[in-house]
Amino acid sequence: MYFNKLNITILIYFSMGILIYPQSIKKKTFDIIHSELGKDVEIISSKFKIPSNIKSRVEKEVRQRFYSDVVYIFKISKTDSVFSIGILDNVYGKSMPITFLVLFNTEGNILSTNVIKYRESYGGGVKIKSWNNQFKGKNSKSNYKIGEDIDSISGATISVRSLTKGIRKLTLLYREIKSKL
Repeated sequence: MYFNKLNITILIYFSMGILIYPQSIKKKTFDIIHSELGKDVEIISSKFKIPSNIKSRVEKEVRQRFYSDVVYIFKISKTDSVFSIGILDNVYGKSMPITFLVLFNTEGNILSTNVIKYRESYGGGVKIKSWNNQFKGKNSKSNYKIGEDIDSISGATISVRSLTKGIRKLTLLYREIKSKL
């Protein structure tokens, strides 16, 4: 595998559990929110430290660990009324993290999912909008069984499994923390 200085820096930050997103990730996240929800929305972003009791409960239910103790939360509003919450997180691909965004309505139903940064050399089918569209309307009570509820992608088995669990994990997290937002 080829590593350059940026990849090594990212690996060091991620291995330390530090979520420091480059401007390109922040910009892409804001661009996606604006394209999905409108140019006139107001976005307030913040780091959110996941309470350890919630973190362990969600991890146990999904059978996937959080990448870090921190996720990024985006409160999205129009005319001073929050109508959507975005959560930015990472999951492990085969050897590199996949950074993704889930946008929820205030009831916890998924409005959209988007891969913000895919770092693997193959298996990038999870970036395709049509694959991500199948999560629309799902929530913490939905089924996420690959091959039945979620389409598999040839050549992207690890990414599909990891990202599907990650998306489900964020629906459970949202359910647990929505009163704290």
